[in-house]
Amino acid sequence: MTRIAGTLWEGLRLTRHKLSADPDAAPRPIAIPAGWDADAGAALAALVPGEGPASLPRAAETWINRAVLRGQKSGLLDARGAVHLAEGLRALLLARRAAPGAELWRGQAAEARFVLNLPAFLEPDGGFDLEGYQEAVALGVRFLDAVSASKATRLRLGFADMAGLLAALGLAYASEEARDLAAGIAALTRGAADAESTRIATRLGAREPVALLWPAPPQATALPGLAQAAQAALDIAAASPGLRHQQILALDAADAAEALLGAETAGIFPAAGATRVVATDTGACELPTRAAMAAARHDPDRVGAILAPVSETARRALADAVMPFLHVAPPAPVAVAGPPRPHVERPAARGLLAHPRSAGGSFHAVVGGHRIAMRTAEDADGRLRELAFTLAKEGSAYRSLMDAFAQSVSIGLQRGVPLEAFADAFAYTRFGPAGQVDGDPTITRATSVLDWAFRRLALEYLGRADLPQPTVADCAPDALSTPAQQAPLLPLDLPMMAAGDAARRRAARTALH
Repeated sequence: MTRIAGTLWEGLRLTRHKLSADPDAAPRPIAIPAGWDADAGAALAALVPGEGPASLPRAAETWINRAVLRGQKSGLLDARGAVHLAEGLRALLLARRAAPGAELWRGQAAEARFVLNLPAFLEPDGGFDLEGYQEAVALGVRFLDAVSASKATRLRLGFADMAGLLAALGLAYASEEARDLAAGIAALTRGAADAESTRIATRLGAREPVALLWPAPPQATALPGLAQAAQAALDIAAASPGLRHQQILALDAADAAEALLGAETAGIFPAAGATRVVATDTGACELPTRAAMAAARHDPDRVGAILAPVSETARRALADAVMPFLHVAPPAPVAVAGPPRPHVERPAARGLLAHPRSAGGSFHAVVGGHRIAMRTAEDADGRLRELAFTLAKEGSAYRSLMDAFAQSVSIGLQRGVPLEAFADAFAYTRFGPAGQVDGDPTITRATSVLDWAFRRLALEYLGRADLPQPTVADCAPDALSTPAQQAPLLPLDLPMMAAGDAARRRAARTALH
């Protein structure tokens, strides 16, 4: 039974929604704190197994109680420590500052991770809650150690939405100031995490030596006091006799836990842009991202500059700045945004909203009743270099395949494969969903999502008007592919063979058998 009385849950006002993590799934009753957006409710629906009702307090207490019981059994927590850990975890979750990854919500303790949402530690005056952040890091280390019953030597604690933090502080991702601040945050996280590991080692015994040579954190950052706090945390850790854990700080790809906290990007990934695609009952539309709204509060005139598309070189430079303080190299994003192209007005069609293009382009359509958004990124000359898809009504396997496909095409474009080759290969490919296209003023029918996407790209980037609309029969579920698509994958001619040679070979095979 969920314990409510005497905890932070007591008196908490909840709002109830009918939501689902997958548009194809039936909505389920979801209860989240009043004031949280529906995206958080959908994230909770994704985190909590099953199809029945789910509430944040009840779901959270499942993994909180599990950690407390294991921590007490292992000797990590006494009675007072158990209460402190439980209330600290509740406070971090309610403030949307931190939460465990999806594995723990689903009872998979062996894959536990803990993520801190960086923008949530910003204070109203523009500062950063350095003390609260270090306490959250320590609490996360203690929590992960408790979940493993103090048996794990490798923990997975990380932070999310560095891009959102930079935007809120008015720093462009590719700037030197952004790299210094990211390095400062990573150094502070590493120092606070190792310091907590030493405290656990004092109680349960050290298992790992302390690093003798620490990388130097930046001497100054855009956040007052960050550099000094990071150095102090590293000094405390370095002065200890030993660590309990071999690995702690690791940045992971995002799952529904980041969405629950309101983090828009994983780890140090760049911001996706100033807008995000949202699926509604009337169609797909774009809304400002949290990063864009934060940047606008800092400096409304510099939102475009702050969220300018990021090159791979800039992303790697920021990764190199934080890597000395991580135990594991951060994952790379599927794609990074390219330079913006000139604003192009498009008429709204069939109830969908038309928006200015940014970070290359953003295209929305409904293909056979399935909403899809396609984002593109370009080089300085306006040539297509990357694309990505957002699917609002497909299963995770289909979405993963589309992500991998988009990444493959992006790699090909960056290696010199002409867009025309992709358009010729994938226009008129046939698989569901297919049929009527809503939201595209030019393409009214498509034989597949890829057919719509590559004919739209051919129109947009190649100016090709030679790709006719498929017929209704072409879009039918039982329609056959074109003769070219029915051909063998390797249409190689067999070598010529004389009749006598063939007869001798048949006779030889008969003799062997």
